[in-house]
Amino acid sequence: MTSVKVSTRGDYASRALLSLALHGGDEGPTSVRDIAERTGLPQPYLEQILLALKGAGLVRSKRGVGGGYVLARSPEEISLSDIVSAVDGPIVAGDFGEPHTDGACDHEGQCVLLAIWGDAGEHMRRFLESYHLADLARITRGEVPWPGEPGAPGTTGTTAGPA
Repeated sequence: MTSVKVSTRGDYASRALLSLALHGGDEGPTSVRDIAERTGLPQPYLEQILLALKGAGLVRSKRGVGGGYVLARSPEEISLSDIVSAVDGPIVAGDFGEPHTDGACDHEGQCVLLAIWGDAGEHMRRFLESYHLADLARITRGEVPWPGEPGAPGTTGTTAGPA
């Protein structure tokens, strides 16, 4: 089985944006210091991640007194896939290239495995697309079941479904 992992950057970015989703709205911009304290993330690394998220259009910043970060879109419009891709690049199972479409492989087994690795990355991307910040905020607040439980967002065949 191949290992498909979300990087530390992807995890930290997701945690930071979830914090903004939980504390956004009428509270105005949230400082990097406040995000770091709420999430337990190291502030210098968090600053770099927030700059990448700003460049991807997921957050906006305000300078000066009362400054900080806010979500650039509603929590219903930002998926985990958007966040991870913003800091890690495309979600793939590996960087092995594309299978030959004409059936001519350079090495035994190469093409079939390239196709499987491609499918694995696609499954992970679709799974992460099924969770949005609004879903994570509802789970965190205890309003909907935990991931993997019946009725949880991102679970197929449920009535709760992703936002």
